[in-house]
Amino acid sequence: MPILTNAVDIVNVSIMGQVANPSFSALPAEPYRLDADGKAFLWPTFGGIVYNITVGDSAFGWAGDCIHPSVSIVHPDANKNRGLNIFACVGNEALITSGAAKGARGVVTGKSGRFSDQVIIHFDMKTRHKIAVDDQILIKSEGVGLTALDCPNVAFKSLSPNLFDALPKKMEDGVLNMGVCGIVPPHFVGAGAGLTSEGGSLHIQSTDRRELAKHGLDALRLGDLVAIQDTDSRYNHGYLRGAVSIGIIGQTDGPRAGYGPGMTIVMTAPAGQLGSFGAPGTNIADILGLRA
Repeated sequence: MPILTNAVDIVNVSIMGQVANPSFSALPAEPYRLDADGKAFLWPTFGGIVYNITVGDSAFGWAGDCIHPSVSIVHPDANKNRGLNIFACVGNEALITSGAAKGARGVVTGKSGRFSDQVIIHFDMKTRHKIAVDDQILIKSEGVGLTALDCPNVAFKSLSPNLFDALPKKMEDGVLNMGVCGIVPPHFVGAGAGLTSEGGSLHIQSTDRRELAKHGLDALRLGDLVAIQDTDSRYNHGYLRGAVSIGIIGQTDGPRAGYGPGMTIVMTAPAGQLGSFGAPGTNIADILGLRA
């Protein structure tokens, strides 16, 4: 049986941003960053229009630092950008409203923060080659306030009702179990811990590649669903024994300590109300039909 939600009561509201240009902070004066071994590197990072990385591709192996696949958007006003980052939900429809690609539609696939605070949107390759930095993109926000009637203790974050309906799931003894590609142990939780769960991302630390492979996480793809053990993301991301969160891989790996594939958290519960089961290949690129 389908899991009933309050989707009919969800408010649909427009939010807007513009295609972000990759940027570096003014200080320190050097653009270099340090990898986990203290070696300086200079690689592309978040922002801009990415032409060769797409949802469904590997989250590892790229010569980049926490790359957003496809297109990243931001609002130049800090408060409005906060609204954009909070109200955008994975699975929401996006519409380009200016420039050569005006009228093309895409789908929100993730979010990032704290220092980037951008929304990640998938567009097909033909559309990407028409988009320019500063083009305006409208999102039909739908998902904030979502609840499941049979599991009220499960908190939904940044998840559209339509995508939730399409995800593999089952109710067992009052527990909502979600199909996932992998399980992230709590000692892998890195950047983003302690910050708000209403926007932004939570990273899987990936410096220890042997440990990553031991848990079967070294083959994750952008768009994969994962479960995070002992992680409570109802308000801020933090350790709580018995809690479970569900995330979608939205960003690639990076060489810095504390970083790795970035997850957009979409569901969380504090004490056994949320679980998972193995469902290899569960990826929003296939569920939402984002790949040719």
